[in-house]
Amino acid sequence: MRPDIYLVYLLLRLLGLLPLRWLQVIGAGLGRLAQRRGGKMARYTAVNIGIVKPEFHEAARTMLVREAMIEGGKSITEIVKIWGAGAERALGLVREVRGEALFDAALASGKGVIIAAPHLGCWELLNYWLCRKTPMAILYRPPRIAAVEALLRKVRGALAPEQVRAEGAGVRTLYKRLAAGGTVGILPDQKPRAGEGEFAPFFGREAMTMVLLPRLAARTGATVLFAFAERLPRGEGYRIHFLPAPEGLDDADLPRACAALNRGVENCVNLAFAQYQWHYKRYSADNRPSPY
Repeated sequence: MRPDIYLVYLLLRLLGLLPLRWLQVIGAGLGRLAQRRGGKMARYTAVNIGIVKPEFHEAARTMLVREAMIEGGKSITEIVKIWGAGAERALGLVREVRGEALFDAALASGKGVIIAAPHLGCWELLNYWLCRKTPMAILYRPPRIAAVEALLRKVRGALAPEQVRAEGAGVRTLYKRLAAGGTVGILPDQKPRAGEGEFAPFFGREAMTMVLLPRLAARTGATVLFAFAERLPRGEGYRIHFLPAPEGLDDADLPRACAALNRGVENCVNLAFAQYQWHYKRYSADNRPSPY
């Protein structure tokens, strides 16, 4: 690990001693400031909420944008606690798990499990919880700064998932793991690369949607579950949710399967609407006009 990255690690360990509530209060303040300044994050959030909540009056949409910006700020500062405190101490912040029986049954079936974890709540804590239950591989794109990978391995410790790059060899690894009855995690709302997606409705408007997850489900017969870690109020901790996949996600017809995939994301988002990463340019596509 580079000396400067190691210093970041030591700083995370130090700041990780702070109470979660303090860190989230700081994050909420950053979110409010970002909204008032009206930068890209605030603009993209406003566009997305305008798309998914067209029936809301302007004042109601403005309030939702404010809540989403506050939660977005919390997601940035709380990572200090999740990474800095260490995986086991961070897991002490999990207050409840809803739908755990679904996950246990999927593991026991031996058919493989695909965890579809949207950009919602605290997904890093969800990774810890899953890796304590079973070995897991996650599909990811390498960080722009290569040295950050070493930091991620260090902070995650023994509960680090196997990181599989989103490329040919990595995808083959996912197939092999599922065929052996293993578990993989995928961000289902990640914008796919050109030629690797289909347009499907997402909160009433078509969005480019990945085809990899439906193909994995169709070809392996693995159980797909949606999951996220909901942020509880006042720094009280987190509630983990598992939800079954909507019917049709493993359909050979990709538009139908992608529509089901997006419905699964919607089902999660509707449980903690403001905690979704609404500043993500979900409705952008290379061959269509951008709303942003």
